[in-house]
Amino acid sequence: MGYRFSAMLHIPGDVRDAIAFYGRAFGATTGWATPPAADMVARLLAHGAEFWVHPAAAVLGNPSPTELGGTAVRLMLIADDPDAVFDQAVAAGAVIRSPMRDHDCG
Repeated sequence: MGYRFSAMLHIPGDVRDAIAFYGRAFGATTGWATPPAADMVARLLAHGAEFWVHPAAAVLGNPSPTELGGTAVRLMLIADDPDAVFDQAVAAGAVIRSPMRDHDCG
């Protein structure tokens, strides 16, 4: 039996906007989804990586990071050409919170 880890991102606002952004930024495609709506749930695939998007709503048990006052989770995207992926994400509308730079650990 094999296992794999898949992140579930709690999206504030319309999940369809997030799906479109991840498509532009990372070439993500939809592997599975509920019917298209602001509150849809979708499994996205980006170059072999899998992650899910789900609406953020405390009533659903999925509070957004802003409702929690931040998050203790850091997601890492590992790519052959991180500079190109970073530039593509910024061009797709990503907001730079911390500029990309080299670290001793990678």
